[in-house]
Amino acid sequence: MKKVLIYDVKEFRSIKEIFENSAEEFGERDAFVIKHKDGKKVSYENITYEKLLREINSLGTALIDAGYKDKKIAIIGKNRYEWVLAFAAILGGVGTAVPLDKGLPEDEIEMSLKKSKAEVIFCEATYLDTVKNIMLKEETSLKKIICMDVLDRTSNIREFIEKGEELIEEGDRRFIDAEIDLDEVASIVFTSGTTALSKAVMLTQRNIISNINSMNKVERMYETDTNIAFLPFHHTFGSTGILLFLSKGARNVFCDGLRHVQENLKEYKVTVFVCVPLLLEAMHKKIEAGVEKKGKTKLIKFAKSLSKALLKIGIDVRRKLFKEILYEFGGELRFIVCGASPLDKKVAEAFNNFGILTIQGYGLTETSPVLAAESINAIKYGSVGYPLPNVEIEISESNEEGIGEIIAKGPNVMLGYYEDEEATKEVLIDGWYHTGDLGYKDKDGVIFITGRKKNVIVLKNGKNVYPEEIEVLVNNLPYVAESMVYGEPKDDDLLVSVKIVYDKDYVKEKYGDLSEDELRDIIWQDIKQINTKLPKYKYMKKLIITDEPMIKTTTQKVKRNAEMNKMKEGN
Repeated sequence: MKKVLIYDVKEFRSIKEIFENSAEEFGERDAFVIKHKDGKKVSYENITYEKLLREINSLGTALIDAGYKDKKIAIIGKNRYEWVLAFAAILGGVGTAVPLDKGLPEDEIEMSLKKSKAEVIFCEATYLDTVKNIMLKEETSLKKIICMDVLDRTSNIREFIEKGEELIEEGDRRFIDAEIDLDEVASIVFTSGTTALSKAVMLTQRNIISNINSMNKVERMYETDTNIAFLPFHHTFGSTGILLFLSKGARNVFCDGLRHVQENLKEYKVTVFVCVPLLLEAMHKKIEAGVEKKGKTKLIKFAKSLSKALLKIGIDVRRKLFKEILYEFGGELRFIVCGASPLDKKVAEAFNNFGILTIQGYGLTETSPVLAAESINAIKYGSVGYPLPNVEIEISESNEEGIGEIIAKGPNVMLGYYEDEEATKEVLIDGWYHTGDLGYKDKDGVIFITGRKKNVIVLKNGKNVYPEEIEVLVNNLPYVAESMVYGEPKDDDLLVSVKIVYDKDYVKEKYGDLSEDELRDIIWQDIKQINTKLPKYKYMKKLIITDEPMIKTTTQKVKRNAEMNKMKEGN
């Protein structure tokens, strides 16, 4: 395996510099395309890089003028242009950004606001009533709501931008010339999970910008790219990701929702897609089902063999051979980045075989977020690639298989958890961040993740079972929408068990009307077949099936504890 290519690229000193550089270098190019719907009528608004910088400067100036310098400012809403404007202005010289998960219930949003001590919030109209209710209780530090939408009798972001424009015309340069301390807290980001258990991660501007610079050194993004902003911005993977694409002058568009991803890929001729495994695996299953339905399975298999043989002699015909499949993604998709949880290596290989560069990355909120990633010349299926150029990764207290806790050091590692010194000391030890993830390095130094330390099923005989490894195999079954492998207490040991959410539509089309017992028998036979590929101590011995989706985070990771509690309660 070749070592990662390190590209010679411009390094940015601050997030503000990204926007200033892009306005200068890509001024008239589109930074964003915004879709507007009025009944059945659809129109598109193009925001250039020049306009983007102008509006960031105006918003930042108005926020400082309103007295919000050095304040904690929350943001809640779906991925949209105004979200980016608010985030960029806050980090560009105003204060500390506090992105909030829009999927949380009111009491947990309130808890996040309490923990962060945010005094101002940028709020989408959808969540206005929720935020007003919280503010009326007067149990948070919240004093001001700025709506992202223009509504009657509500302070909104457009008013602030217009005010800022006036101030700048009058010579106000408080925001434009603001000094930025790269080592002060720039953003407080909550980890996944219920707010009572989630931690408030303190990220500095140096943390975030170092991650963007490192990613630019190993991955290739271009000003001709169109990126679909799919991952939620309140998650560091989403917010750092959009800054990365803006640093390269790419065109950015928004997804209409999970069900509309493929039509949006076609609509905007998307070239780059950052997503999570669950979605990519579902898309792959859809492709396979379509190929099988058309009776082209053997033809596709032959085409893959042919393209692989030609690649060995330097001839790449993949995008021509698989033109029909590529059209399902708009025909222009060239690059997929997958993270948040393990991607089935069969799926990664399939997309690469079609001519779409598909890589895995690994990181956490606490590391801004990326620690390691594959790249165009360094792909090893099943791995998460090499550490980024400025990141050190070691395996701590490894067992006889070389598996241990992944620990990391680098300028992207957080300051700590906000007002939680004890929790910070538990994970930051001698400058090393202890991730809680288990994995190993192969002889080339490539990182492989085996699972979360807290998820490992430790059997009475001392053997360790890593649920995530088995789930990848289970999820490969065509009718499986998602799965969870866990340890079911039995006597004084644990029974390796699996819960499967099946795809109702697929089952009906493939098998017709079946009783649940009949379907269970079919699935159980497939589970037994998977068991034959595993060591005996990893055999799945209990099966639960359902068509009800599991409880998940907004990055589509299963909340294991919540699911376990749900099963205990018999729901």
